[in-house]
Amino acid sequence: MPVTPPHSDSSAPELSLSSLFWIFFRIACTSFGGFMAMISVVENVVVERKKLLTHQAMLDGISLASMLPGPVAVNVCTYVGYRLRGRLGALVAAVAAILPAFVLVVALSAAYFRWGQIPAVSKLFMGFIPAVTAVIVAAAWNMSRKSLVGLREEAIAIAAFAALLGIGGFYSTLGIILGAGVIGWLLFRTDHGSPSQPPPDKKPAIPGTQLNANALLLSTAPLVQIPWWSIDPAILMKLGAVFAGMSVMLFGGGYVFIPMIQEIVVTNQKWVTSQEFVDGIALGQITPGPILVSAAFIGLKVAGLAGATVATTAIFAPPAVLMVLASNAFERLQRASAIQAALRGVRPAVIGMIFAAAVVVGRTAAPVWYSIAIFAVALYALIRFRVDAVWIIPVAGAAGWWLY
Repeated sequence: MPVTPPHSDSSAPELSLSSLFWIFFRIACTSFGGFMAMISVVENVVVERKKLLTHQAMLDGISLASMLPGPVAVNVCTYVGYRLRGRLGALVAAVAAILPAFVLVVALSAAYFRWGQIPAVSKLFMGFIPAVTAVIVAAAWNMSRKSLVGLREEAIAIAAFAALLGIGGFYSTLGIILGAGVIGWLLFRTDHGSPSQPPPDKKPAIPGTQLNANALLLSTAPLVQIPWWSIDPAILMKLGAVFAGMSVMLFGGGYVFIPMIQEIVVTNQKWVTSQEFVDGIALGQITPGPILVSAAFIGLKVAGLAGATVATTAIFAPPAVLMVLASNAFERLQRASAIQAALRGVRPAVIGMIFAAAVVVGRTAAPVWYSIAIFAVALYALIRFRVDAVWIIPVAGAAGWWLY
């Protein structure tokens, strides 16, 4: 029996899986700057431009992903895919969100193990950071216009913003979400009707998104230099078991997870040296998408392309499965009035945390007037002209290369 996507609108043409794939593949190709940057681009494309989901539904997905193990951005992509096309949509969205970074990391890793160097891209990133900050601010602004509908919601958002900047860390994030849920239940449980309750999502037909993938294909040239398959299935099984086990213990984002990975793959398993591990993490940072795609670097060193594939699949698949299961349960639970009241508290808190993430990312920008100019132009283009975020970031990178 085919799976019916949750809250699907039977009167709207169904989004094809190929269109869903290309939407997330295109997003993933330009998602530099951490998990909140990728989430903000997803919001810009899926909610603002394509109008496939409401702001409230997107906020619910971010809240859910923040409380589950695994990379938050990929979990959010999985949630969106599930909302649009059920379990198969979740799989397609997750694969598309990871694939560009995986290909680039494998190609760069092959070059690294052959020549011992990482390409210099610092100037590009000096342009990326202000633009990524603008994308995050624009996403939070667009969400706030729809969800901060009263003084109570605004107060929750401001409190969450201040708490995250003042304390920080995963436990603060979890505490803010849970605390906001309790406050929402206390404040809104007697309200009749919720102005922030999401209506059914309308999914207009979208023609297959065209993407020029020449740059991605050219980047794979070093792949001819690496072994494609391991001859030892036991190594692949061990890689899969180790990375799958770590994945369900990941809370708080990829950077929190780095010390655990280092302890296991460097000290315990001795798969890579300390210097190789640091360089592998650097590769994950200079490529778009989640930093945990650095698992491909380790897998490649241990067992070639098959090892890279197994390690990457193992670190992303278990959290994605948990996200689908949690999304399914959430769809049923959110109809309860108590849950709706709690969500009215959680959504403003998430908006406040997104604004806080923009501050955190913005602090890493170069302290020169170029950074302010790139940020201002990008923010104006996003809010005033609704320019697609997937174009803003590469243009800003080119500007950074030229200006810095």
